[in-house]
Amino acid sequence: MTLIRWRPSRNLESIQDEVNRVFESFFNTPMRRRAEDVGGWYPDVDIVEDKDNIEVQVDLPGMEKDDIKVSVEDSVLTIKGERKGMREEKDKNYHQIERTYGTFTRSFSLPTTVEGEKIKASYKNGVLKIDLPKAEAVKPKEIPISVS
Repeated sequence: MTLIRWRPSRNLESIQDEVNRVFESFFNTPMRRRAEDVGGWYPDVDIVEDKDNIEVQVDLPGMEKDDIKVSVEDSVLTIKGERKGMREEKDKNYHQIERTYGTFTRSFSLPTTVEGEKIKASYKNGVLKIDLPKAEAVKPKEIPISVS
């Protein structure tokens, strides 16, 4: 009879390997593809803040300005749009189609520090930029210290 040394960590290693495999398979699937599977698409968004402003940048390549709507209601910024699909032509063979078409909606809660009346939006080179200026009252102010 052969004795095998028992290593309790061996079982933990195999469990860890299985958990890693599950997480890798989930996170290596692009989010956009998972969103399409449930019937929609979502443009990529960056939100950047400095002391005076919050800027929202939305990637909307191939879209026209008239196909995009931006609104603010009850401190919620909503961006809606529709990317028109291409028409399939009978005399062409389509080998791969990856671009996403259809409608989308993205909504973001705004902090109460944003001045809603001064919001501006611009669209250039497929990027929508929305400037959300902060109210004067919330901008950091340095207070001088007096010596008595």
